Amino acid sequence: MSVWLPSAPCTPGACLERTGAATAVPRAVLRLLAVTAVLLAGIALLPAGRWIPAGVVRWWCRAVVRASGVRVRVSGATAPVGGVLLVANHISWLDIPLLAAVRPARMLAKSEIRRWPVAGRLTARSGALFIERDRLRALPDTVARITDALAGGAAVAVFPEGSTWCGRAQGHFHRAVFQAALDAGVPVQPVSLRYRLAGGGPSTAAAYIGDDSLPASVWRVVSARGLTAEVEVPAPIAPGSHPDRRSLARAAQSLACDGRTGEHATG
Repeated sequence: MSVWLPSAPCTPGACLERTGAATAVPRAVLRLLAVTAVLLAGIALLPAGRWIPAGVVRWWCRAVVRASGVRVRVSGATAPVGGVLLVANHISWLDIPLLAAVRPARMLAKSEIRRWPVAGRLTARSGALFIERDRLRALPDTVARITDALAGGAAVAVFPEGSTWCGRAQGHFHRAVFQAALDAGVPVQPVSLRYRLAGGGPSTAAAYIGDDSLPASVWRVVSARGLTAEVEVPAPIAPGSHPDRRSLARAAQSLACDGRTGEHATG
């Protein structure tokens, strides 16, 4: 097993909420159908993806989250144009459209996602860069491909923790992907993702952790009531402001996991 195969101690039995308000089953089913319809519409439009304006892509990504019954609350800066490495903490499958709503980007995804129903196909056809986490020898090639994409002016989105956490606990940002930003000379845009209940308290309802199944996680989300996704966007980290990937990873983790800004609600 590779050292690039991090795992979180979070498990469904230990971390996921077992109580709390849930929406009625008919409404949950309607939400599930709405999410499926929005995803299928996105897949149908992928062949024309390069001609679709970024604003439309961001709207569609928020629509995926809103269709699941989750309110979106966005705050902070606007992500830079041109090549940029977007990094965020990782809790849920919802993190992917939420991060793309900040700025459409090529996602660095674990190779297992290729096997996910619907979402796997959508991720693959979106131009995602896949990493084989159980093969350490593949890491330099992955970093080189990220560097090339960044140097070519693309945005690349990464979850540097390498594994999902429940949201009440968090992991460390692994350094390797930050080398790509250094080599390409592009900014790093941290993004902080949180899920909260209607009263403002933290929620693990959206977490997709441990041996949890994707269908079970999706059903838990569409069944939840009053769930809000908070997306906080601190100021980007300018290229050249950190001498090495270790200090750059620490700075990005501090902003993504501890930064707070003013906010506004959407949806």
